[in-house]
Amino acid sequence: MAEARAVQSMDSVGSASRRVDRRLGSRRLADLLTGTAGRRPGYRALAQGVRTLLLDGRVPLHTRLPAERELAAALSVSRATVTAAYDVLREGGYARSRRGAGTWTELPEGQRPSSVAALLVGDDVLDLAVAAPGAPEAELSAALGAAGAMLAGHAPTPGYHPYGIPELRAAVAERFTRRGLPTLPDQILITTGAQHALSLTLTLLGRQGDRVLVENPSYPNALDAIRGAGLRAVPVPVTDDGWDSGLVESSLRQAAPRIAYLVPDFQNPTGRLMPREQRVRILETARATGTWLLVDETIADIALDVPPPAPFASLAPFGAGEQVVTVGSLSKSHWGGLRIGWVRAGSKLITELAMARVPVDMATPVIEQLVALHLLRGMDDVLRERLPRLRAQRDALAAALAHHLPEWHWRLPPGGLSLWVDLGRPVASSLARAALAHGVRIEGGSRFGADPGTHEHRLRIPYTLPPDLLEQAVSRLAAASTEDLRTAGDDTGRRHWVA
Repeated sequence: MAEARAVQSMDSVGSASRRVDRRLGSRRLADLLTGTAGRRPGYRALAQGVRTLLLDGRVPLHTRLPAERELAAALSVSRATVTAAYDVLREGGYARSRRGAGTWTELPEGQRPSSVAALLVGDDVLDLAVAAPGAPEAELSAALGAAGAMLAGHAPTPGYHPYGIPELRAAVAERFTRRGLPTLPDQILITTGAQHALSLTLTLLGRQGDRVLVENPSYPNALDAIRGAGLRAVPVPVTDDGWDSGLVESSLRQAAPRIAYLVPDFQNPTGRLMPREQRVRILETARATGTWLLVDETIADIALDVPPPAPFASLAPFGAGEQVVTVGSLSKSHWGGLRIGWVRAGSKLITELAMARVPVDMATPVIEQLVALHLLRGMDDVLRERLPRLRAQRDALAAALAHHLPEWHWRLPPGGLSLWVDLGRPVASSLARAALAHGVRIEGGSRFGADPGTHEHRLRIPYTLPPDLLEQAVSRLAAASTEDLRTAGDDTGRRHWVA
């Protein structure tokens, strides 16, 4: 609603730009376009590239595009090419200009960027874009009843707890301690989901233009948060074999990033588990370079073939643990509809994070925290039932892929919620588009890339649906794969959010 009012209130793009005056540099846009429109693109490919970047959230709305002459020089194309591309964007509703003032990005009526796009899932559409399980119904019902009984004790208070209610902070701290990382309640901040925890930490620790080391591929919403905070990503690859310790360490030393965002436990989307020795080396290098380690443990509990990993920060040498910020949530272990996450850090940083959250999010709802408290206390019981089911679903997905699509390849992950599948050719975006027509919603691998246009030969396929539905989904993907799929660079830019 707020976005709609903002758009409707604009008499012209020029007036909006004077309020915000966000500008996109020609060199920056040229770098982004290289992965979507190719080098020296024609005007239609150039316009399509800008549309893709806009819908994918990599170019913000109401941002002033470079002057035609500047962008032409940066791309080594004629000014007429850029002029024609801007004309195509204006005609399609993706840009608006004011004589003498410039051209700004827009969206046509009814269109939304990926960060706010509605889920296009009907009764006949199988959703493979969200790697999150449904709620444990019996446990959730019991937790709601318990929360209702506990609510009376909180009702006389104002209900604002910027740090989180004391009981839940203590329960999260106790679970860290049991996992091998001694933690006090004042080292815990309760947030409205892990994404809130990530964004809050990035905003507090980073400044516009700071470098952030990221895995490539990585969790798309985290990459979007990094870009949205004005931070510069420094990608390091995560392959089927995992992390290259030497490359990570050299990137930390040479780029001197302010923050390193890591998903060491069943990495999203590859499912890889970082070995202990690599964790120790990264901790030592980060200590030497003064880099904050932002560790995402959202999937750490989904250990299918190995023991649950100890917290990353538990391996920190004496004095280095304060440089590690750990975020987690109940979204992957329990339910994404319960927006409960947390940050584990030094008590001083926790206080600074609590102060930083108040202007935008005063506190997480008490009733949800009480539900989470009950679920957290019975977490081992939930996992004892849930992990064998996920293991069976993973194996069912792998069997269906081997039967219907034997030319695709993947490594079976020891945990996590999805397979990272190699299609053998860069057609993932086209396949995702064709799959939707066959009743399957899925995202191409480029959505997980830290660099534009990368991982077009990959699909992330979650195994969070029951085996019979996974069989149906793979059968539909196989049917979609027989169509005339185009290679990377010709995507329509129609993207949706993932989780």
